[in-house]
Amino acid sequence: MAILPGSPPIEVTVRRSGRARRMSLRVSRLDGRVTLTLPPRTSLHEGMSFLREREGWLRGHLAQVGAAARPEFGGEIPFRGQPVTLTPAKVRAPRIEGEALLLPEDPGRLEARVLAFLRTEARNHLAGASDRYAGLLGRRYGRITLRDTRSRWGSCSVQGDLMYSWRLIMAPPEVLDYVAAHEVAHLAEMNHSPAFWAVVERLYPGHADCRTWLRRHGDSLHRLRFGGGGGD
Repeated sequence: MAILPGSPPIEVTVRRSGRARRMSLRVSRLDGRVTLTLPPRTSLHEGMSFLREREGWLRGHLAQVGAAARPEFGGEIPFRGQPVTLTPAKVRAPRIEGEALLLPEDPGRLEARVLAFLRTEARNHLAGASDRYAGLLGRRYGRITLRDTRSRWGSCSVQGDLMYSWRLIMAPPEVLDYVAAHEVAHLAEMNHSPAFWAVVERLYPGHADCRTWLRRHGDSLHRLRFGGGGGD
């Protein structure tokens, strides 16, 4: 780890790659993480000089990355494509009421409760959508697993098991449905051939808008962070 001084200072992950022929700088669109890759024989001093030369470019890109957010009372999170306000209330379990997500009045357990609520809702909605599209296709799937993946929104194994990102519950309902239809379509076509896309179109006509939404806005679903992580 290296620090680029300034206001504010920038943390930079430094890694060496035997395949790198020149220095490179990458800013993650998901969380603003900065990675400096160095060829094997390049010194850290040279790497820091490279960083300073590109400081303007780096800070400009970081400014375009949405800041990560942690759940807090009074703050908003996306749910089913709409913002809801995290509101303390005399309730036993989280529930949606209008434009609020009501939660027990215990800030110490707020993050855990929000994460559990989102994962439970994600499982319910994704299971329902998967059942619906599998029924239309006349196929059966295995089990459903929820993960906090960054590289993909879902997958289908050769055994017919389905994996989804629980963060889809924060996207508009039609986007969640499209991803479910996409993965269920793999039960018939384990590829991305024209035949596969024909199955997707049959299950979810007009899916192009949902694919566009994910390309343009999918990164925003990763800005909500939890202290203990939101993984498997």
